[in-house]
Amino acid sequence: MNPHALNVLEYREALDLVARFASSGLGADAVRALSPSADLGFIHPELARVDEMRAFLRGDSGWSVPAIPDVREGLRKLRVEGSVVDGPQLRDVGVLLASSRTTRRAVMQSAGTLPYLSLIAGGLVEREKDEAEIVRTVDDAGLVRDEASPALYRLRREIKGARNRLVERLASFMASLPSHHQVPDASVTVREGRYVIPVRREGRGEVGGIVHDESATGATLFVEPPAAVEMMNRLRTLEAEEAREVTRILRELTARLRPLQPELLASLDALVALDSLFARARYALRTDGRAPAMLEAGTEEYVVTRGYHPILQARSQEVVPFDLAMDRGERTLLISGPNTGGKTVLLKAIGLISLLAQSGIVPPVGPGTRLPVFRDVYADVGDEQSIEASLSTFSAHLKNLREVLDGADWQALVLTDEIGSGTDPQEGAALARAVLVELTRRSCFTVATTHLGQLKLLATEERGIINASLQFDAERLQPTYRLLKGIPGRSYGLAIARRLGLEPRLLEEAEATLPAGERDIAKLLLELEAKEQRFADQTDELARQLAKTQALRETLERRERELKEREKDAERRARQQARDLLLQSRAEVEAAIRDVRGAADADKLEEAARAARRRVEEAATRQREKQPAERTGRPAKGRGGARLELEPGLRVRIESLGRTGTVVDVRDGKAMVEAGAMRLLLPREDLTPLSPGDQQSDPRPRPSAGYVNAGSDARPEVDLRGMRPDEVDVFLGRALDSAIMAGLPSFRIIHGKGTGALRAHVRKLLENDRRVSVQRPGELFEGGTGVTVVEFA
Repeated sequence: MNPHALNVLEYREALDLVARFASSGLGADAVRALSPSADLGFIHPELARVDEMRAFLRGDSGWSVPAIPDVREGLRKLRVEGSVVDGPQLRDVGVLLASSRTTRRAVMQSAGTLPYLSLIAGGLVEREKDEAEIVRTVDDAGLVRDEASPALYRLRREIKGARNRLVERLASFMASLPSHHQVPDASVTVREGRYVIPVRREGRGEVGGIVHDESATGATLFVEPPAAVEMMNRLRTLEAEEAREVTRILRELTARLRPLQPELLASLDALVALDSLFARARYALRTDGRAPAMLEAGTEEYVVTRGYHPILQARSQEVVPFDLAMDRGERTLLISGPNTGGKTVLLKAIGLISLLAQSGIVPPVGPGTRLPVFRDVYADVGDEQSIEASLSTFSAHLKNLREVLDGADWQALVLTDEIGSGTDPQEGAALARAVLVELTRRSCFTVATTHLGQLKLLATEERGIINASLQFDAERLQPTYRLLKGIPGRSYGLAIARRLGLEPRLLEEAEATLPAGERDIAKLLLELEAKEQRFADQTDELARQLAKTQALRETLERRERELKEREKDAERRARQQARDLLLQSRAEVEAAIRDVRGAADADKLEEAARAARRRVEEAATRQREKQPAERTGRPAKGRGGARLELEPGLRVRIESLGRTGTVVDVRDGKAMVEAGAMRLLLPREDLTPLSPGDQQSDPRPRPSAGYVNAGSDARPEVDLRGMRPDEVDVFLGRALDSAIMAGLPSFRIIHGKGTGALRAHVRKLLENDRRVSVQRPGELFEGGTGVTVVEFA
């Protein structure tokens, strides 16, 4: 890529922003070492790796990059035969092994969903025994532990004892000196690695020994007395043996790790690569960036949604994003408008977004962004005048434009700021026109900014050139930084001068000297901006209404799902009730059969049969009594509504059981009905004749309808006294379900007064039940505060 473009677009500064998210210095350096590539074989996998890392971080693994020590020097020593790696470097190798092991296991647990990351993690080494050996040998400070070998443990104990004895001997000797030879508040100290005592210079002859140092004034000498020389020599001998033992231990550990050098180096590279991806993924999460679709170089498509200038976004929370879509055949975007409107920032943002994406970094853009790969980027941005190089502003622009024209082709991105400025406006406009037409005909993707009004007409004269502007609030004279494609911008020079208080007479004279065409264009642009603003306001209002409608739709769908769930739950409970009823009926019939079989003679058989019939009839009566009031006492009617008399052979529906049967006999206001294997004596009110079409006799027993009317066990009240709260939840729920399905308008819950805990629990349950529209304490005749009465929605 063009180094000059990378410099003026502040590409390295953008990399520094991303590098700050790395966990290690090596990872940050790896981010800073990235450079834009034009190879889709590099770009696509890199962006996919960043997306995988982002998904990994947003998961529930809790993983983060562990410590990555810089062990490059230690690994270089490992490669040299006979070398000895020191303690701190071996400690770092142990940290590398631990980080490699934990990272490999964390990533490989999700290898099925992390193909790119697992490929990198496959290069991480797991050597737990070697890792444990390093920890056993070297401590966190990089020092060899006493327990590294028995010999070292013994030597260090001897050294500690010899040192203590030597210090005690010197302290005793110093205390025995005459007071005029002693130094006040002095103690045993070390000089040149040997233990000495401070003595006044005049006592040198009496003390004897070896002088190792003296004070700054020369009044105090640091002397090793003769009595301590032998002990000191012994201590030095032990320390030398200790040093040799430490070196031996380090050499053995180094030799053990030497065969692992290639694996350790590969693990270091893999951890650094993962940390680089970690930094890029965290940056993408922080900016809410989405990986753009990268297209082949030269593709005539360019789409950015919700794009931000990366550096400006990091510095400020109030940055306006831009949207830009260039269609096929649109190769040059010419942006005009007033100063401080954000044109240069937009220019740099366009360049940085492409450079970051081609470096494997997810730029701060929204979903739907589609970018072609640029094989080179050229930029002429800012004032690059130089006294030393004898370059004026115009000359600097010309130098950059010459470089652009020498190298730019259909696969290049060209960014030029204030093209044609720095010289006579007429000549500058002519030169800028020629350059823009040439770049457009080469099919370069060009973005240029200008203040020259003559260039705004290019879009109507040359195919492929499109006008654009950054919206400016004409009333407040403030930029909105909103990109408007297809509309050139006004300079607002006179308007800003008027706001700043310039004399009105001068402004009127200046406006009068403007060519009529310029005034007409300014008026037209003003009208276009006003219409664009109205359209934008209407679009925003439509978006708000659409969001509100969508929210209402989601609410309705959620309520519909809840209603369906409640219906399924009610159906399940109804089926369970039906099953319970059938099982109960079966038990009654079986008990009756057992009674009949137990009869020995005809009289007993007849008595048993009557008792069996009575038991079944009583069970049916109990079920009938549970029917709601509106079903009780209903006269038997035919389809036409006229009352039909019951007679043998008539097929009827047994309302209390939800089954059909055939009337066998009618007596004393009741009817004997045969339903399958049972004969039941039932009241007339519980029987409804079937329609004439269903009166055909069928010798086979008909199966039940598969359900029981939920009102069959519904009561207008429930008694919860003496129950625990967990029992209340289930019992009250079933009672409410039955009452609602039975169509009861209200329901009475008896919970008693007591401490009020049960009443509070019941009312809390009712508050969360959307089916209950009203709940109130009972009146005096209803039971007072010991009762809660509810009404259903």
